[in-house]
Amino acid sequence: MGIRLEQVLIIAIIVTVGMNTMMKLSNSSASNNMFNKEMEFTDTTFIEVDREKMQSKSFAKKGVRENMALMVEDLKYSTDSIELLVSNKGTYHEDILYLDGNVKLKEKEGYLYSTEHAKYNQKTEILTVTSPFIAYMDKNIIRGTSLHYNALTKELNATKVDAVIYTTEK
Repeated sequence: MGIRLEQVLIIAIIVTVGMNTMMKLSNSSASNNMFNKEMEFTDTTFIEVDREKMQSKSFAKKGVRENMALMVEDLKYSTDSIELLVSNKGTYHEDILYLDGNVKLKEKEGYLYSTEHAKYNQKTEILTVTSPFIAYMDKNIIRGTSLHYNALTKELNATKVDAVIYTTEK
């Protein structure tokens, strides 16, 4: 009366199935990282419109939306009052656009501002520069340590200003 091969196989199958149902096979760190990204894109143009006209237009070479923030690279942005706003990196969070690296703002019929760090409020159209800046228009040059620029009213407030301004003779 020995153990038959069929009995050994049945016992092995029961033990294997029992062990598999009792073990939890998951890698929680891998599954969490996989679903944080909400959207990813390359070479994309976004156009914001309302019922009457185009509000803004932006182009990004690369972008990722993650945790309610949109991070973009090589951003180009324009509105009715801003001819072009460019930056190496930008982060949209609600109505604020945080800009880092080679930030340039070209206003329509006005100055070209250049800095490294700034933030732009899309609703109020106010650019706040938080690092030293240089502004150019023809031969006019303005340098300063910080800047608050309202694109709608074309008002500029700056600190520690060093400027060369040429005026027309009357």
